[in-house]
Amino acid sequence: MLVLFETAAGYAIFKVLDESKLQEVDSIWKEFETPEKANKVVKLKHFEKFQDTTEALAASTALVEGKIGKNLKKVLRKIAAKEAHEQLAIADAKLGGVIKDKVNISCVHTSMVTELMRGIRNQVDGLITGISSREMAAMSLGLAHSLSRYKLKFSPDKVDTMIVQAISLLDDLDKELNNYIMRCREWYGWHFPELGKVITDNLAYCKCVRAVGDRINFATFDLSELLPEEVETEVKAAAEISMGTEVSEEDINNILHLCDQVIEISEYRSQLYDYLKNRMMAIAPNLTVLVGELVGARLIAHAGSLLNLAKHPASTVQILGAEKALFRALKTRKDTPKYGLIYHASLVGQTTPKNKGKISRMLAAKAALAIRYDALGEDTNAELGVETRAKLESRLRHLEEKGLKRISGTGKALARAEKYQHKSEVRTYDPSGDSTLPAVPKKRKFEEVEEEEQPTEIKVKAKKAKVEVVQEEEEIEEETPKKKKKKKKIKVEEEEAEAVEVEVEEEEPSTSTAAETPKKKKKKKKVKQEEDE
Repeated sequence: MLVLFETAAGYAIFKVLDESKLQEVDSIWKEFETPEKANKVVKLKHFEKFQDTTEALAASTALVEGKIGKNLKKVLRKIAAKEAHEQLAIADAKLGGVIKDKVNISCVHTSMVTELMRGIRNQVDGLITGISSREMAAMSLGLAHSLSRYKLKFSPDKVDTMIVQAISLLDDLDKELNNYIMRCREWYGWHFPELGKVITDNLAYCKCVRAVGDRINFATFDLSELLPEEVETEVKAAAEISMGTEVSEEDINNILHLCDQVIEISEYRSQLYDYLKNRMMAIAPNLTVLVGELVGARLIAHAGSLLNLAKHPASTVQILGAEKALFRALKTRKDTPKYGLIYHASLVGQTTPKNKGKISRMLAAKAALAIRYDALGEDTNAELGVETRAKLESRLRHLEEKGLKRISGTGKALARAEKYQHKSEVRTYDPSGDSTLPAVPKKRKFEEVEEEEQPTEIKVKAKKAKVEVVQEEEEIEEETPKKKKKKKKIKVEEEEAEAVEVEVEEEEPSTSTAAETPKKKKKKKKVKQEEDE
C-alpha cells in the first residue's frame, strides 16, 4: 500500500513495509515513537519538491478545493505506470474520488489511514531526507502566509483601495462640476438670461452654448441634435426678444473654454462611474445588489477597507456616516439617528417616512451579512444579495399594506393590531373624605338666607327715594335761597342717620320697616318747622 503525504516543501509518497503492524488502530502510534521504528513501518519512495512559494500555494489551494495540481498528476501517473495494483492511502476522501477518475488509482481513506498520517507527521524530519528541519519550517511559514492571503482574497483583483480612491474622486468631481456649471450659467446669463430657464439640463446647456456661441446665432443654428424640437423653437423665440447685454468676442471665447471644461469633466465622470460599478461588482457583488454601487462604495471608504467594514456589527453599519448626530444625541439625551449613509439606498428611499427606520434597520442587518460573505467567502456570485433583496422587498410591501389580510367574521377583528400606548394613572389625594361633618347643607342654607335678604334691601331703598323727593318739593316752595345752604347740611346729617337706621332695619323682620316709616316722616316735618321759625 502507498501513502500520499502533502508537506509545505512538496509531495511525498511512502510505501508501507509491514501492513500487519497497522491492523490495530489504537496501537499505531507506538510504531512511530522514534524515527528508527517509523523507518521500519514506512519508507520514502518518491518526493516531488516545490520550486517556490507560488507553486506551493497553487498546489495547496488545489488540494483545499479538492482538485489535482499538475505536479501531483505527473507523480501519480509515474506511480500508476509502475505499481498500478497498489492502493493509495489519502487524507481527503473527496480527493480520492478525483484521483480515481483522472489517474485510475484505487484510493483508501479509513481511520487506520488517519492514524498513519498522524504518525508520519510526527516523524517527518526523519522520514524525508534531503531537506533540513530549518528549511521545512521556513517553507511552512511562507506557505501559511500565502494561503491566508489567498483565503482573505488579498489578490490584485480584490483590492478595495481602488474603490476608496474612485468614490472620493467621484465626489470631488461632482462638487467641481456644480461650481463650474453655476459659474457658466451666471456668466452667459448676462448675455442670454432666458436660455437658463428654457434649458434645465446642465450638460445640454453647456453643449448649446459651446456650439452656438453668440446669442445672434441661435436664430440660424440647427439645434436638433442637442435639444428636442419644442425646446429648440422656444430657445429661438427667446433669442429674438432677449433682454441680455452685448458682450465682446473675447468674453464669448472664455465662456466657450469653460463649457469645454464642463463637458470634458462630465464625460470623465461617467467613465469613472462605470469603472466604479465594475469594481464593486467584482469585489462586493452582494453588497452592490443590496444597497447600490455608490452607497456600497461610500460604506467601504468610510470604514477604510472591505475587511474593516466586515468587522462592524449591523447597528454600526446602520448609522455609519452619522457619527456627529449620534454623539450629539447622546450628549443632549435625545433620540439617536436611525440611519447614516444607508439612507441613500434605493430600498430606504422608496419607503414612507413612517417605515424608513424599520427598513434601514433590516437593510443594515442583511448588508452586514452580505459584506462578510463578500470579504471572507470563497464564492464571488451575487445569489445571496438577490435572495436577500427579494425578502426585503416583500417585507417592505407587507409594511406598506400595514399587514392587513382579507379575513371575514370575528377573525378580522382579532387580526387588527392596535398601537400600544402606555398610560400612567396618577391619582391625587382627595381631602374631602377627611371631615365627617355635613358641610354641604350649611352652604345651601346660607345661600337661601342671602336670597331672602336681597329683596328687602331693594324695598327700603325705594322708600328712601320717595321720601327724599317729597322733602325737596316742600323745601323749594317754602324756603328762601339763604336757607338752602342750611338745608344741605341738615340733609347730609339726615342721610347718615338714615343709613344707620337702614342697617338696623335689615337685621329686623321686613314688617317692622314698613311700620316705622311714618314716624320718620313726622320727625322730619318737626325739624323743618323749627327751621322755618
